[in-house]
Amino acid sequence: MRLNKYISETGICSRREADKWIEAGRVTCNGRLAALGTRVQGGDEIRVDGVLVGAKKEQIYIALNKPVGITCTTETHIANNIIDLVGHAERIFPIGRLDKDSEGLILLTNNGDIVNEILRSENNHEKEYIVRVDRPITDLSLKMMASGVKIMGQLTKPCRVSRIDQESFRMVLTQGLNRQIRRMCSALGYKAQRLQRVRIMNIHLGTLGPGQWRRLTDRELAGLLSR
Repeated sequence: MRLNKYISETGICSRREADKWIEAGRVTCNGRLAALGTRVQGGDEIRVDGVLVGAKKEQIYIALNKPVGITCTTETHIANNIIDLVGHAERIFPIGRLDKDSEGLILLTNNGDIVNEILRSENNHEKEYIVRVDRPITDLSLKMMASGVKIMGQLTKPCRVSRIDQESFRMVLTQGLNRQIRRMCSALGYKAQRLQRVRIMNIHLGTLGPGQWRRLTDRELAGLLSR
């Protein structure tokens, strides 16, 4: 196994971060300074800054129904942070984010490698939302959202949009710009009053109540890791 993969699988950082540590001379293998591409064998002693790196940890994947008012940050000094809400014994972090005023499905993990893979926009991973706005929305506005709306100086990628009722619609994005849906609504003269994410790729929110979380099933995990 490559050294960067070994370090990342202990849960302390991603492979990319491990490479930086190796390049900076912070990692040793059996007492010798490690190099990029070093391969680890069973029984090898790996240390970072002199501290022994333990055996591979169990990889954790959690689906959470984030309530409104919870901040997606690992900084636990911030009130109402997502880490304290989950209260997991292992060090985990969210994959992406939902803004404080939004709710619904978010994934958390201790696997740093998968985070960049899921968030990379060119991979076109789908995220599905239910949105309610402050007044009846026109068919033309929904069509414009599907085609792309100019926000923050750029045109959003085409997406799938379908009406639920007069003031609500479903949107499937493969993009994740900052507060994208709220900005798209605002650009067309609407205010998003409720924004709920109900799906990430093959993983659905289902019947999880606000603030509740669960482990991903084997089937969900297989779908997530195969992308």
